[in-house]
This record gives sequence, structure tokens and C-alpha cells, in this order.
Amino acid sequence: VQLQASGGGLVQAGGSLRLSCSASGRTFRRYGMGWFRQPPGLEREFVAGVTWNGGSTYYVDSVKGRFTISRDNAKNTVYLQMNSLKPEDTAVYSCAADETGWGTSASKYAYWGQGTQVTVSS
Repeated sequence: VQLQASGGGLVQAGGSLRLSCSASGRTFRRYGMGWFRQPPGLEREFVAGVTWNGGSTYYVDSVKGRFTISRDNAKNTVYLQMNSLKPEDTAVYSCAADETGWGTSASKYAYWGQGTQVTVSS
């Protein structure tokens, strides 16, 4: 499966952005999906994950209550709605897929999209 992330940009603190991750391939609906981010000079970290059918979602504590991951299998797309953005959310955000399900470890995922830059100004 090939993934294409989009929707990043520059936003002021307190603002919102919605990231999209479009996937090719008819088997997309079988894949667990995750969003990761890599802040400048830091390691990549897990942000959110969703099961193949969207029935369960998972978040890192720092984004709970502000970010929402969802998916539309009919459109082969996963979203990350980001509200109440903070400067510390600034990072390159990437989506990932794996047919064995979601996980918090980047090494679990077989497929990755290119990153999209999110910059939050104070």
C-alpha cells in the first residue's frame, strides 16, 4: 500500500488543522493505521492509532482531548483532526499502516507515507 499525507501548515497556538492520509490499494480497510510525529531534533513518537474498522482509537497522553483520529475506508483515507494546537505540537507528521494492526512502535509498521510539516506559532 502507498500512503500520501497532506494537510500540514502554519497555524497559531489554539488553532486547528486536519491531516489526511490517502492510501492506494483495495486492502486498505484491513490495515491498522497510526500517526507519528518527529519534532525538530527529537525522536519520532507515536501520536494516535486506529483499528482496521475504526472501532477503537488510541492516543499519546499529550494529545488526548485535543486530537482525533478517524478513517473512512470507502475513501481509503485516515484523518487526524488537531485542535487547540500548541507550539510543542510542531513536528513532521507521518502516517503508517500495517496489516497486523496498529501499535505504538514505529518499527511495527510496514508502510509509511512522506511527512507533512505542522508548525504552531506562539
